[in-house]
Amino acid sequence: MKKTLPVNIALADDHSLLRQGLGRLIDSFEGFRVVGCVNNGQELLDLIQAGSRPDIVVVDIGMPVMDGYETCKRLQEQFPGIKILILSMFDGEIGFLRLLQLGVKGFLKKDIHPNELHAALKAVAQDGYYYSNATTGKLAAFFHKAQKNNQAIEKSLLTEQDIAFLKLASTDKTYKEIAMNMNLTPRTIDSYRDMLFEKLDVKSRVGLAVYAIKNGIVSF
Repeated sequence: MKKTLPVNIALADDHSLLRQGLGRLIDSFEGFRVVGCVNNGQELLDLIQAGSRPDIVVVDIGMPVMDGYETCKRLQEQFPGIKILILSMFDGEIGFLRLLQLGVKGFLKKDIHPNELHAALKAVAQDGYYYSNATTGKLAAFFHKAQKNNQAIEKSLLTEQDIAFLKLASTDKTYKEIAMNMNLTPRTIDSYRDMLFEKLDVKSRVGLAVYAIKNGIVSF
């Protein structure tokens, strides 16, 4: 590996049993050491700022207080040298692309075999990235679909405003209240909602909420 072993790992996942088991598993991998296990993104940032500097962070998407999207954004801004590996049950194409924009170096599903986790950590430590066959296939399908529909890839990606709207649309707020929260007019919000219907291929506010939940943008 390019750096002196061990490679330091920090974990952020709000499921305590999984987090503890994952920590013990990674500690059993030769050349890797877990330096912190936390409940959410804010605790991860606090851990790093307190001096526990990991080489790689393994982050879930759906977490309370600070979710995976915001966590990746903050890590990219404040600690760009730390590599991010997503371990989650969410696998939406647009969510993947959004996380790539935020500097994520690899994606894994929570139901993988421990050997794949070990291989992914080694790949990220050595090569700087890891993408499974499932991930690359999903992204390839997305690009093919966008090309087939003559749709610019940039227009398919989730923006910060998209994510803010999806979070609010997944609450019981009225569209008028959402407009006030986002400092936009109700008419603008109606147009924005219709644009997201087309962008995400959904037909209702329920569809927006389901999309947000499936992609870890909101969690309950």
